[in-house]
Amino acid sequence: MDGANQTQVTEFIFLGFSRVLQGQAFLFLAFLAIYLVTLLGNCLILTLIVLDPQLHSPMYFFLGHLSFLDMCYSSVTVPKILVNFVRQRETISYWECMAQMLFLMTCAGTECALLTVMAFDRYTAICKPLHYTLIMSKKVCVPLATACWLWGILNSTMHTSMATDVSFCGASQIHHIFCDVPPLLKIACSDTYVNEMALHAASVFVGFIPFLLVLISYTYILLAILRIRSNTGRHKAFSTCTSHLVVVIMYFGTAILNYNRPSAGYSLEVDTLVSALFCILPPVLNPLIYSLRNQDVRGALRRALGHHEKDNTSPRAQTGVD
Repeated sequence: MDGANQTQVTEFIFLGFSRVLQGQAFLFLAFLAIYLVTLLGNCLILTLIVLDPQLHSPMYFFLGHLSFLDMCYSSVTVPKILVNFVRQRETISYWECMAQMLFLMTCAGTECALLTVMAFDRYTAICKPLHYTLIMSKKVCVPLATACWLWGILNSTMHTSMATDVSFCGASQIHHIFCDVPPLLKIACSDTYVNEMALHAASVFVGFIPFLLVLISYTYILLAILRIRSNTGRHKAFSTCTSHLVVVIMYFGTAILNYNRPSAGYSLEVDTLVSALFCILPPVLNPLIYSLRNQDVRGALRRALGHHEKDNTSPRAQTGVD
C-alpha cells in the first residue's frame, strides 16, 4: 500500500519562490553571480594550496578539503535553482530529489566534522606547538580527513534510505527551495516518527556535539593566546583563529536555523530566506573570511602571479605562533 502510494509522486514542486513573480530575473542573476564567485574563490584557494609548497601544512590541507567541499555544497542546490528560474517551473523529479538530499546531507555532515577537525588543528598548533608536527603528521591528517567524509556519507545514507520508505500519497508541494529532510517529512502521509528521531539524533551527534567541541577547543586556544608574550605572535594567532571561529559560527548558525527551527510559526518567506542562507552563504564567504585575508594565502597568490618576493614564512609561523 505504502509502495503504491509512493509511486504516485513522480515529481515535487518547490514553493519557496512561488510568491516572487516580478523579481525572478533579479534572483537568477543574484544566484548566478554568487555561484560563480563561490566556484572561482574556492577553486583559487584549492589551486594555490595544491601548487604552492609553502602551503603544504596541516592547516591548509584541511582548508583545501573545505574549499572543495564548499564547491560541492553549492553545486548540489544552486544549479537546479538556476535551471528552474530559466524554465519558470519550480519542479524536481522524485529521484532527483532523493539524490539532491543525499549529496546535501553528505556535505552538511562532512563540513560539521571538518570544522571540528580544523579547530583541533588550531588547538594543537597554539596550545601544543612543540608537538604540533608529531600530532598533526600526514599519517594523522589523511585519516582524519577521510573520516570526515565517511561521517558525512554515513549520515546522508541513513537519512536518504529512510526517506525512500516514506509515502507521500500524492502530496508534492515542498515549502522549500531544495530537497531536504525536514520539508519532505512535513508533506509525508505515512508515519515519520523514526525519521524525526533520526533527524534529532543527527542534530545532536552531527551538529551540537561538534559545535561544543569547537567551543571547548577555542576556550583553550583563547587562554593560550593570552599567555603569548610576543604581540606579533598573539596578533597572528588571534587573527587566524578568529577567521576560523567566524566561519564556524556562520555555518553552525545557519544550520541550526535550517534544521531546528519550529515546525509552525515561520512564514514561507522566512523559510526561503533561511534555506537560501544555509545553501549559499557559507560556501561563498568561506574563502573570503578564512583564506583571502590570510597572509600566507596572499603571499602564495602573489607568487603565483609572478611577484617573487622574499618569503618569511616558517614552519613555526604556519602554526599560527611566533
